[in-house]
Amino acid sequence: MADPKGFLTQRERELPQRRPVDVRIMDWREVYEKQEEGALLRQAGRCMDCGIPFCHQGCPLGNLIPEWNDLTWRGDWAEAVERLHATNNFPEVTGRLCPAPCESACVLGINQPPVTIKQVEVSIADRAFAEGWVVPQPPDRLTGRTVAVVGSGPAGLAAAQQLTRAGHTVAVYERDDAIGGLLRYGIPEFKMEKDLLDARLAQMAAEGTRFRPGTPVGGSAPGAVSGAALVARYDAVLLAVGATAPRDLPVPGRDLPGVMPAMDYLVPANRAARGAGEGPEGRDVPGELDARGRDVVIIGGGDTGADCLGTALRQGARSVTQLAHGPQPPAERSAGEPWPVDPRLFEVTSAHEEGGDRRFTASTTRFVAGEDGRVAGLEIVQAERVGREVRPVPGTEEVLDTQLVLIATGYTGPERGPLLDEVGVDLDERGLVARDGSYATSVPGVFVAGDAGRGQSLIVWAIAEGRAAAAAIDARLSGRPSTLPAPVRPTDRPLVV
Repeated sequence: MADPKGFLTQRERELPQRRPVDVRIMDWREVYEKQEEGALLRQAGRCMDCGIPFCHQGCPLGNLIPEWNDLTWRGDWAEAVERLHATNNFPEVTGRLCPAPCESACVLGINQPPVTIKQVEVSIADRAFAEGWVVPQPPDRLTGRTVAVVGSGPAGLAAAQQLTRAGHTVAVYERDDAIGGLLRYGIPEFKMEKDLLDARLAQMAAEGTRFRPGTPVGGSAPGAVSGAALVARYDAVLLAVGATAPRDLPVPGRDLPGVMPAMDYLVPANRAARGAGEGPEGRDVPGELDARGRDVVIIGGGDTGADCLGTALRQGARSVTQLAHGPQPPAERSAGEPWPVDPRLFEVTSAHEEGGDRRFTASTTRFVAGEDGRVAGLEIVQAERVGREVRPVPGTEEVLDTQLVLIATGYTGPERGPLLDEVGVDLDERGLVARDGSYATSVPGVFVAGDAGRGQSLIVWAIAEGRAAAAAIDARLSGRPSTLPAPVRPTDRPLVV
């Protein structure tokens, strides 16, 4: 293990400081300050190097956590970088955006606060970029086989990098004007500055991956290519289009102007914020999407809702209220979610620190129109759980003033439209792209990975599926078992009770 007395002498977690709230809400830069190296090494030294490291179970990528904790504690940063990249294509992303189920599974977490695995991970990744250790790894030879990857989120990019390094010629198709999927425009700058994404994409381009931004697959939009033509042109096609169809809220008044899915708000806001830096730049978004001076209500208590909260505060919202349908989660692990499962806990994100009001057990019953025809209010009622049912509590009705409502209640699956129709893949009973045990769809040569086949999930699961699907595609193209790693099967799920 790293330090044989580490978890005995250093019992508490140490995390980097967040920049002062009154400073950080004036810009779009990341909220965390750089952590002092001594604190980081103390945390890495707390890793017990367990006989059975359950952190491996918590992470679908199978990250070699005890190994790179030990290497970090010893100061062998170059080897720690190698060990980290052995299982994860984008640790600079997961180290910022993943909710760290590995920490919930940390054995030390049985009777102490778990090791700050996520912080060690991102520190190694950032050190790799700072030292110039993130270099292209082009293949020694080309196989002559071609692969099209549709979608440039974490699953698609992970698969593309793996397949390119295996010697296949890979082209990534993205309908947006820049590569990155929701990593690019769905994640606010204050959670991950996109210079990191651009640096990783530069490595991939130098390795030989070809990028086709602004190129929708299916339909008749400008620059679109036919899904059927793509299948005919390439030896294999991977669908990694995510699960971006939003879960709607069908209550009276839903069609009022000013009521919209969260991503309809976040994407334009993140486009405007990109590269804005200090000052008011980056706050100029279309009027109906501008939270400045408005009372904003966010329906949904998850990460997307928190992203909307931080964005609205930076735009200058007058007030922000975030509603959650369920009760407030406990601060500590409950008996019903024992170690090593990933528990649902009450979390105060950086955005929640910055302002706004959080309401729990709040059920939306209708949207109220103002004199101008736009949304002016939202009626809620308190709810209570009776067995498995959630019932409204009579007499608790309340109308909240609002001029902008953002629905952040999750996603139901991939968008239905020309792409899936033209490729002709079957869907399962959940509306996801059906697949077999090797990520293959009903159409020969077409595979699916990430949320499009799994359903809405975590970024680590998307990367893991991209890596595994790459191995399956490589095996099909080469006609023999692949040497690429396959960390998860399509049927694998997180451990639950």
